[in-house]
Amino acid sequence: MPIIRHTPEAPTRTRTLAPGESIDAHRHDDHQIVYAGSGVVAVTTDAGTWFAPGTRAIWVPAGCVHAHRAHGHLALHLLGLPAGTNPLALDAPAVLAVSPLLRELILACTRAPYGDSPERLRLRAVLLDQLRASPQQPVHLPAPSDPRLAAVCELLHRDPADPLSLAALATATGASERTLSRLFRHDLGMTFPQWRTQLRLYHALRMLADGMPVTAVAHRCGWSSASAFIDVFRRAFGYTPGAHNRRP
Repeated sequence: MPIIRHTPEAPTRTRTLAPGESIDAHRHDDHQIVYAGSGVVAVTTDAGTWFAPGTRAIWVPAGCVHAHRAHGHLALHLLGLPAGTNPLALDAPAVLAVSPLLRELILACTRAPYGDSPERLRLRAVLLDQLRASPQQPVHLPAPSDPRLAAVCELLHRDPADPLSLAALATATGASERTLSRLFRHDLGMTFPQWRTQLRLYHALRMLADGMPVTAVAHRCGWSSASAFIDVFRRAFGYTPGAHNRRP
């Protein structure tokens, strides 16, 4: 079992991670906002993976054991919030929409010098107001616990473009289609098509962060056309995949 670091106070800072670089499993007594100023950040717990480009941020509640991974060159902004301050009243990670104002507040609050100056306290108060107003986004890839479901998910992780139906996947893994359909809803909280879309979006973000062309990403992640991919991506993240590497 890996050693889990315990850092009482969640750090407020900015650091740069190279593509594929990770931060091992750890936990804090404080809440934390995780934001990608560039690249894509993934936060993983035993329950699954939450992923976010620059139009999204990830809320990690106090005490939650989690790890980070960078996709593309990641400018990682980490903002700690005292455990007594919980503007979202959430006890599990969540992905939040980031408005232009909230983005600037996160950048300002994670910029040195750190401390509790009157200016920073005022910035943080406005940031908390903006967090309360930020809608949650369904950018989450839950992890299966049932071995039959895990086998199906592993097949699709290896090849997100695999067009196999749930019935065909059931045959390949020795389970019934009805059982797998029930497991997706019960264990993962979504239907099989919804989970596969989340999986494809996750892999698409990773590929875009590595500089792969949009058309190639669409093909490798299983969309029927680049236009279909662009439509789904825009609705999920608020910008087109072609604009991904042109974000500020």
